[in-house]
Amino acid sequence: MIATIRSEEVLVADGSVVQVTAADVAEVVRRGTRSSRKRARLCTHPNASDSLHEMLICLARGTYVRPHRHTGKSESFHIIEGEFDVVLFHDDGSIREVICMGPYHSGKTFFYRLMEPCFHTVLVKTPHVLFHETTNGPFNAADSEFAPWSPVEGDSTVPAYLDGLRAMTTRDLGAVA
Repeated sequence: MIATIRSEEVLVADGSVVQVTAADVAEVVRRGTRSSRKRARLCTHPNASDSLHEMLICLARGTYVRPHRHTGKSESFHIIEGEFDVVLFHDDGSIREVICMGPYHSGKTFFYRLMEPCFHTVLVKTPHVLFHETTNGPFNAADSEFAPWSPVEGDSTVPAYLDGLRAMTTRDLGAVA
């Protein structure tokens, strides 16, 4: 596959027929586990204005995806390798549901689709997780609303927030640690 490098974290596949190999996946994982924000993505859609967005995303353990919701959009995740928990929240920040995800052979949920504007985040449980995300475009940052009760990315309270969230999901909801 030939891809354009948009940043340390973003590759965009070139061409009208996208084929992804194990070597391509290894590059996304390499970038994701080494990037400063512990993430990388291969966009298989050519630009942000496309009506369909499909990405292969690698998140390394410890990455922080600030809880957010999307107005007028849906998203789906299909796990390829690794595991993470998808945490869904009520508007007040209390946990609504934890979806323990892993690849098909793990016996865990391997596919998820969210079709409502619900605050959500992920907690990576393995050294990294690789998944296929599909969502509708076009991408507009204003379509994502960050949870007002969650710390801003880069804030010094993020590690403690993540530790507390992991503890709550494991203790209160029976998620596998």
